[in-house]
Amino acid sequence: MSADPTSIAVSDEVHAIVKDKEIGGLVPVHGEEDLGLSPDGSIPTEQELHTLRRVSDKIPANIYTIAFIELCERFSYYGTTAVFTNFLQQKRASRTGAGFDPDNVQSGALGLGQRKSFSITTFNSFWQYCMPLFGAYIADSYLGRYRTIGAALVVDIIGHIFLIVAALPKVIDNTNGSLAAFIMGILFMGVGTGGFKPNVNPLIVEQLDLEKMVVRTLPTGERVIVDPATTSSRVYHYFYLFINIGALCGQLSMVYCEHYVGFWLSFTLPTILLCFCPAVLLWGRKRYKRVPPTGSVLGRAVKLFLLGNKGRWSLNPVSTYKRLHDGTFWENVKPSKIQGPKPKWMDFNDAWVDEVRRGFAACSVFLYYPLYWLCYNQINNNLISQAATMRVGGVPNDVLTNLNPFALIIMIPIMDTVVYPFLRKCRINFSPIKRIAAGYFVAACSMIWATIIQHYIYKKGECGEYMNGDDCAPAPIIVWAQTGSYVLLAFSEILASITSLEYAHSKAPANMRSMVQAVCLFMNAIASALGFAMTPLADDPLLVWNYATAAILAIVGGSCFYLQFRSLDKQEDELNLLPTGEVAGIKAIADDVGEHRIDHEKGAGHATATGNI
Repeated sequence: MSADPTSIAVSDEVHAIVKDKEIGGLVPVHGEEDLGLSPDGSIPTEQELHTLRRVSDKIPANIYTIAFIELCERFSYYGTTAVFTNFLQQKRASRTGAGFDPDNVQSGALGLGQRKSFSITTFNSFWQYCMPLFGAYIADSYLGRYRTIGAALVVDIIGHIFLIVAALPKVIDNTNGSLAAFIMGILFMGVGTGGFKPNVNPLIVEQLDLEKMVVRTLPTGERVIVDPATTSSRVYHYFYLFINIGALCGQLSMVYCEHYVGFWLSFTLPTILLCFCPAVLLWGRKRYKRVPPTGSVLGRAVKLFLLGNKGRWSLNPVSTYKRLHDGTFWENVKPSKIQGPKPKWMDFNDAWVDEVRRGFAACSVFLYYPLYWLCYNQINNNLISQAATMRVGGVPNDVLTNLNPFALIIMIPIMDTVVYPFLRKCRINFSPIKRIAAGYFVAACSMIWATIIQHYIYKKGECGEYMNGDDCAPAPIIVWAQTGSYVLLAFSEILASITSLEYAHSKAPANMRSMVQAVCLFMNAIASALGFAMTPLADDPLLVWNYATAAILAIVGGSCFYLQFRSLDKQEDELNLLPTGEVAGIKAIADDVGEHRIDHEKGAGHATATGNI
């Protein structure tokens, strides 16, 4: 297979490493190779890789505190964004007078209409997922993940304070002033989220001790492979569970605060909870493994990629394609293959080139994700607006979005404790590539469901294809008919979104994990840009085409994704077993931190306490 920027071939050297070389200080005993067995604590043989069941390692207790920080941060984010659509789109309703009925009033503030509301909420999504590129660069190059997270939380709190100001009743009276404060709030929130999200994901998995697969014998006598990939998968599943507990509590409680009290309370309570995050982070200052910043490693990776492209481009596209796919793209830029003087920036070894190659392969996998997130982002605006044209029965129109995190809270433990162990026991390889592809198709099914619902809203509503008019009565369809869209999107998240977090961590070079996570998150920003392109479809009478187009794009994206990357399934173990590369002045620092952590744990007994999630 070729070794171009969008594909990866594992060399014979890596296969030799799996069998013969030391990885992480673990060496197979060759005297037992004829039996196809390895002693406990050793690298599994090739036979064992194909026959033994994969299990996860135990989880350090301090991971739960990082997950709690994420829970509070997501409560604050989703608790506020859940009411954005009504705050922007709907008119401010009178809450006084003899005819006032709090159960049937439609909450609103600025009354900008659906298209302006869609544009601003879509910009918010775009901004929130652009900034992780900046936050990841700061963490990897200057501050490190821990300090970047702390600074980001402070900026995030400032953004939430702007939102509180925008929602004060006296400020809402001045529409332009309220909108200005609101925009300032989402800008500050974007910077805060950008520093938080790409760094907290790798920080939580970096607390795990095991980095390579080893063989162990369970008390039952069964020999298994303790797999770091399985461990990180489990951690990310339950990390995502904490995210959705925060999202569910935030969204559900804040939409009722908005409905019965006002938007100012919906923005105040999440801000209070967000203030707990810096306190918990400070508590863990000496309890967390903190990988130091590594300098401009991204620059080296980009220069390496550009060097690989040198001499491969021509005016003939066929020649260009053949040169890029001749299998030597990455091999020829390894330091050992450079003839003559090496560039000054080439202060790394061949193994780091393999890591960068793997990281570029991961980033290429993410390139199809905008077509997935285009479906998911309908939750943030159009599906809420769709609910407002249906019979809500006293339920706020934006409360249905909570079906998504509620379904995730139920399905994640089922997938982790029942479905995935059953598949592993049956030796069914439901690999990351297969899971991601399946996620696209499930998301498409969610949009097909929304398309059908919208069709019947137009068909049965008294205003026909103009149901978002001010004087239109709701269509005679109960709002709970939207359930299928939210539940299917939740299932697709387990398959596609959680797996993307795992893939970004496991395939990124150790000193570029935040940046690869940021690239993964940035795909949502591109999806928001695509959402802007679909703005003309985001209003009557074209909403059926809005959902149908999203479904078609997801089906096309999932199909192309699997056809292009299905070959990576066969290389999953080899890619995960690549040795860690060395960059001058970096690996030694990381080793010192690791040694300090071990000494600290022996003395204080903090992070070595373990327990299965």
